[in-house]
Amino acid sequence: MTWKPHVTVAAVIEHSGCFLCVEETIEGQSRLNQPAGHLEPGESLTDAVIREVREETTRGFTPEALVGVYLWRAGPQHPTFLRVTFTGCVDESDPALQTDAEIDANVWLSPDAIRTRRREWRSPLVMQCIDDYLAGQRYPLSLLRSLVEKTP
Repeated sequence: MTWKPHVTVAAVIEHSGCFLCVEETIEGQSRLNQPAGHLEPGESLTDAVIREVREETTRGFTPEALVGVYLWRAGPQHPTFLRVTFTGCVDESDPALQTDAEIDANVWLSPDAIRTRRREWRSPLVMQCIDDYLAGQRYPLSLLRSLVEKTP
């Protein structure tokens, strides 16, 4: 069996001390996450996070820095995820767009409010990425290089 980690991207977006989160329904349960999703064929990591933020929040996203790269697995029988987390700024929501079907709402929450909803976190990466952001962890986007041809 070939081991293949799932490559995902996420965006930590802060405004006035609150973070943009998505409330989503996964397998019938309410979950809290940052705007995030899987890398698609032919995408760069920055293209993927821009797309995911737009799909889940209807907002344009401008990546400004990397917060971190995280490896996570819920347990031995679960898939492994390699998450690349960005930070940046968003535009206003575009009323002409609709969020992905699994997104129930976009909410701005304080770090304390996110901590109190721990049971709803999609994964421990939700708070870890915010804590790293709050600690000032930032890396230049120039660390990323994509040698993959874009898919038309």
